[in-house]
Amino acid sequence: MATNIESSKNNFLSSIFSGSNKSARKIVAPLVGLAIILIVWQILCSGENASLPSPTKVIQETWNPLIINPFFDNGGTDKGLFWQIFASLQRVAVGFTLATIVGIGLGVLVGSNPFMYDALDPIFQILRTIPPLAWLPISLAALKQADPSAIFVIFITAIWPIVINTTVGVQQIPQDYRNVSRVLQLSKTEYFLNILIPSAVPYIFTGLRIGIGLSWLAIVAAEMLVGGVGIGFFIWDAYNSSRLSQIIVALIYVGVVGLLLDRLVSLVSRLVVPGEQK
Repeated sequence: MATNIESSKNNFLSSIFSGSNKSARKIVAPLVGLAIILIVWQILCSGENASLPSPTKVIQETWNPLIINPFFDNGGTDKGLFWQIFASLQRVAVGFTLATIVGIGLGVLVGSNPFMYDALDPIFQILRTIPPLAWLPISLAALKQADPSAIFVIFITAIWPIVINTTVGVQQIPQDYRNVSRVLQLSKTEYFLNILIPSAVPYIFTGLRIGIGLSWLAIVAAEMLVGGVGIGFFIWDAYNSSRLSQIIVALIYVGVVGLLLDRLVSLVSRLVVPGEQK
């Protein structure tokens, strides 16, 4: 009997961690990794003099209202995590949309015109290396308001991977496609819609995935400085009030939302680009 139980257990584990059952492995492996992290975290932070709260302490201190009631709104900046994240996502949506429109347009222009590429590419390469928060004082001085300044930081952060990847995509259009367009005497509009955009779309979505991740990073950092409702300000305010458990919960929310944003762009990419798997 014991032999049969041991054999069944081995078969179960083998089915999970072997290549024949990848779906089960993808579910179990992250859970095992998460359990290990929580156990190590609990052990390291269980002492009375621990600098950070343990997982059990985080849950105890944030269960009510942050975890079970993220929708509370007491006015001003005293809002639940849902509203904090929602405010940040609104800023990201505006800034990232503007970066997408301008970035794709610039990328097509620079990629299809050698003179424009030679003129603008060195400038783009310099500007893209400037840290996002370095733009914040300039945007505050120019725009005078916190929200537009934060949106500008998102825009200027997200636009460079979109511009660069779109440029590369346009430049990588096969010469055969260009020759066919000449033979068929396609107009510029027909060439743009039927050849240029379909060929560059995979590169464009690569830039969009990078851009949405950078946008989320930038808004969290920018909100720590500009204040107001938003997950970045919530984290900074919690730090100033020594509410470390709230910071940890907020960081978990930030990570989950960032993952969902990346998966959303990836999903749209798979729907638009034939054969896209990632």
